[in-house]
Amino acid sequence: MQIEIALPDDIARDLTAKWGNLERQILEIVVVQAYRDGVISAGKVRQLLGMATRLEVDAFLKQKGAFLHYDQSELKADREIHEQLRREGKLPA
Repeated sequence: MQIEIALPDDIARDLTAKWGNLERQILEIVVVQAYRDGVISAGKVRQLLGMATRLEVDAFLKQKGAFLHYDQSELKADREIHEQLRREGKLPA
């Protein structure tokens, strides 16, 4: 889908002077907000912005203040796995 927006020339000029590539900046704003709202995943962020790695996505989202989605159930699962690995001697005590 192609979306067009109309901006007065003076505003577009000011935004371009501040942000550089205005089209890219607007795309990033939309993608970050969609990620924050849970509409798209980090994988989609990577795809939409043409990033090479998940680490690049994580750094970009952190820079934008959009932190990874991580809830209590995921924390609990990670703790259980950590404890299991520790019991199996795969981690230091």
